[in-house]
Amino acid sequence: MVLGILLALIAGSLVGIQNIFNNKVNEHTGTWTTTTLVLGLGFAASFVIGLLLEGKNMFALRDMQAWFYFSGLIGVGVVTCMVQGVKRLGPTYAVAIVMTSELGFALLFDSMGWLGLQKVPFTPKQLIGVLVIVGGIFVYKLGERRRSEAAATAKKAKREALN
Repeated sequence: MVLGILLALIAGSLVGIQNIFNNKVNEHTGTWTTTTLVLGLGFAASFVIGLLLEGKNMFALRDMQAWFYFSGLIGVGVVTCMVQGVKRLGPTYAVAIVMTSELGFALLFDSMGWLGLQKVPFTPKQLIGVLVIVGGIFVYKLGERRRSEAAATAKKAKREALN
């Protein structure tokens, strides 16, 4: 369990870094170029590392449903939407919304047993957890707006004092 938590923490940090990098690439190119670079380089790296670590076993796809092969297409939507979300909202707000959406849908898929998942009973604690995270996003955004307004007021007062 500790290893799972550690890996999840590492994944979260890597996603945060990747979103910032993707946004910087998008500032110099377009969204589709960014998506192509991200997924293309990811494919190349995964392919080479897979060959090195798994060899020809990498191509042994056993008992997999055909629709699972399309998960890479979902990645196109993820990268494209994240790049645009970060561009419009900033990294913290965009990632917070994505995490909330991800958690909410994971809860829904677990509770309903969709997509081949083992059905997990829905509990009020799970709902409260999601609502606490959503509330945290609102508190964060409200605090950000107040800081922006205070900074604008201070800037205006400073200009008026200089005049």
